[in-house]
Amino acid sequence: MTGPPPSLKPQTMSLFSVPLALLATLSSATYLLFLSASPPGLVKSTLKTASTLPLALSALATGATPWLVAALGLGALGDLLLSRAGQRAFLLGLIAFAIAHLAYLGLFLFEASAEFAELAQAGKIVPAFLLLAFGGAMAGFLWPAAGEMRWPVMAYIAIILAMGLAAFALPASTGPWPLLAALSFIASDAILASELFLLPERHPARRYTPYAVWALYWSAQALFLVTFGLLA
Repeated sequence: MTGPPPSLKPQTMSLFSVPLALLATLSSATYLLFLSASPPGLVKSTLKTASTLPLALSALATGATPWLVAALGLGALGDLLLSRAGQRAFLLGLIAFAIAHLAYLGLFLFEASAEFAELAQAGKIVPAFLLLAFGGAMAGFLWPAAGEMRWPVMAYIAIILAMGLAAFALPASTGPWPLLAALSFIASDAILASELFLLPERHPARRYTPYAVWALYWSAQALFLVTFGLLA
């Protein structure tokens, strides 16, 4: 057999999108409750990747834009790498997420019609300035604290700020969810960077930061999928 007619393939593929999203949701909740604060290990890596890779596969199954599929897929790769121990794994994970943010930037600019000129509007210029100020403050704190990783960290900050500004520049027709997702992603990364480079080892906030990082991050990825994949 040669398979179903081409006209049936998108319809058949879309049947897999919701079960994949549900698998990701269940895996994410399990990871949040039981493994988000645990040390690196095979089980942690497996469950963490199982929380995000199905999001990318769900986007692929719905026929979503390659920008979204690439962003979610690179996020899953970054999750796998960041769940491993060592500076090399961290650097590779940082690169994977940086490219993922570039994919989101491409999604906003080339698929969702974001216009940076929109940031000059009265309702957007102040939030955009505050985002840049926040990024500048984080860069100032992290520059001395990141040590050998300072240049990759600075490059990452620049890329994620560009993604955040592009989210502010999206037209009103896209609704509030992409911007909420972008800001959640930025907040998650800011908390993670603080945990890695700024908080003392015994700081009481460390009891909660892994949960906040994961909840904000995964919610952002899920919102991107829902907005540009499942409901597109």
